[in-house]
Amino acid sequence: MRKVVDLPLHYGKAPYWLMQRMKRLTLVIFEIIASTFSEDEILKRLADPFWIQALGGLLGFDWHSSGLTVTTTSAISYALTKLSDELKIFPTGGKGKKALKTPEDIYYWADRYSLDFASKLVTLSRLTARVDNNLIQDGYTIYHHFFVFNTKGDWVVIQQGMNTKLRYARRYHWNSFDLKDNRFNLDTIIKRLGASITAFKKHQKVLNLSDEASSDTRRGMLELLKSRDFKKLERVLSFPAREPIIPSLDLSPLGLEKIKLLRYKNPPETFKDLVLQKGVGAKTIRALALASHVIYKTPLCYKDPVTFTYAHGGKDGYPYKIKPKDYDKTVEILHQLSLKLKDKKAKKKAEEFLIKLTEL
Repeated sequence: MRKVVDLPLHYGKAPYWLMQRMKRLTLVIFEIIASTFSEDEILKRLADPFWIQALGGLLGFDWHSSGLTVTTTSAISYALTKLSDELKIFPTGGKGKKALKTPEDIYYWADRYSLDFASKLVTLSRLTARVDNNLIQDGYTIYHHFFVFNTKGDWVVIQQGMNTKLRYARRYHWNSFDLKDNRFNLDTIIKRLGASITAFKKHQKVLNLSDEASSDTRRGMLELLKSRDFKKLERVLSFPAREPIIPSLDLSPLGLEKIKLLRYKNPPETFKDLVLQKGVGAKTIRALALASHVIYKTPLCYKDPVTFTYAHGGKDGYPYKIKPKDYDKTVEILHQLSLKLKDKKAKKKAEEFLIKLTEL
């Protein structure tokens, strides 16, 4: 259900002339995929981090760069918006301030196409962001959140976190396809957090509360918030600035008032409720996990949950410079193919042509 990719942190942006071509090329690629396979195939491919990486390379962006995620999803958003009536697949969110507008975007599309599950998607959006930002404490802070869904309620999340010290970005992929009828069931999603996680770069020390090995700790964290012995909890939470249990993680002084508020004003009934609780961030989650470890001896998991191509060159001239004429020719060829696929009489011949191409 989830996959991860690591990328070096690069600054800058795609030049206007390239970005416009990236958008047009993405649009015709989606038209061809929808005509050859189905609209659902597009959403399934967006869930694959390696396909996204290959698409970014095909579009001419730097394959080994954090910017690939932002520019590629921007091109994807453009294409899906243009084809929304045809594909019924809707893009929301993006980088920075656009990520904060994800709920607004979801409600916009839901209202336009009379969908009744917008509020469920908004909660899912929040849950996936908080899991990758707070439950997997790998040093990456989420700054890009791209949420895509269709009229059937299938959804895909592509989000990216930044680690400024390591100068690396990490991309996280989520999808609902193996959840079937439980695509909106938050409790089911929480229970399956550790499923199908792959990536490129591993870290030695990652506090991973999403792994199945942390299930006892998650239960212990809830028990702590229901405990009446707050003095004992307060003593345990009086950790030094650097806790030897997790030497690579600094522990800032925890606001005990926040814990008291959680316990007395609005105590969470489930771990899902705790993750979604307003004001509960990575520091609070980390402190509760360590307290559960000390008091109940629940295990802490340090497992890092981790497991391209060129067609036109790269934005920075690596491995070679992009030739606009060649790029435009690719767009035109694929556009003509797209038109042929829409012609029912020519569709069969075009499909046979595509099969031959894959056999080369």
